[in-house]
Amino acid sequence: MTITIASGKGGTGKTTIATNLAVALATEKVQFLDCDVEAPNSHIFLRPAISKTEPVQILVPQVDDQKCTLCGRCAEVCEYHAIGLFGKRVLVFPDLCHACGGCSIACPENAITEVPHDVGLLQTGQSNGIHFFAGQLNIGEAKATPVINAVKRHIRSNWLNIIDAPPGTSCPVVETVRHSDYVLLVTEPTPFGLHDLELAVAVMRKVEVPCGVVLNRADIGDEGVENFCHEKNIDILLRIPHRRDIAEAYATGRLLIEMLPDYRAIFRQLYSDIEGQL
Repeated sequence: MTITIASGKGGTGKTTIATNLAVALATEKVQFLDCDVEAPNSHIFLRPAISKTEPVQILVPQVDDQKCTLCGRCAEVCEYHAIGLFGKRVLVFPDLCHACGGCSIACPENAITEVPHDVGLLQTGQSNGIHFFAGQLNIGEAKATPVINAVKRHIRSNWLNIIDAPPGTSCPVVETVRHSDYVLLVTEPTPFGLHDLELAVAVMRKVEVPCGVVLNRADIGDEGVENFCHEKNIDILLRIPHRRDIAEAYATGRLLIEMLPDYRAIFRQLYSDIEGQL
């Protein structure tokens, strides 16, 4: 089973839920996959022993000026304007390239080859029996999806896979939740939380992935999120109160289930509720 923990906006407690859920279920065959590649921070809570670090690469075009006849066919087929004819030179813009290979196929002179371009890193390790995978996008790179896909390639269908998704509702989020069995949306009972939850639910229904809600800091704010979930027939599977000791656990990089052992059973019940829905 693959459960993805996502949120319509950052700062809702998404990584807190993901890491605590994984550790609470560590007696199972559990993998943790951090796909929040622009700001991965699950390692702060899980403290994995990293055994392997490898580059994540995409293939970008390289033009042989000796073979190129400046026909411009490569620029015509590129939908992302990553290659173009400028005067008497073909220029490549790797930051725009989506590594589709269309330009090299279309070139009538075989003047374009594809060469590796580093876009990020993939780390592999262990954390208290949990198999840990985390991606990190290189500074200055614009496309997170190749790194996310590199992390997701380690999903095992016969294991429980807990995925920490990027916040928001953009392409990296869609790529992360794709093919998940269930998505937990973490939000807060505020107008901002409601607004972004509405967007996130719309995405989940578009990609046809079932979802439920975790309401963090549930005893502050207003009733907007509760009313929305009731209207849309979305289950609120867990309500976490606004408490100082919970905030201190997060602020000091400690797991909630370590500081408050009663929450271990609560997170295991959360998993059972998800199984029941599926």
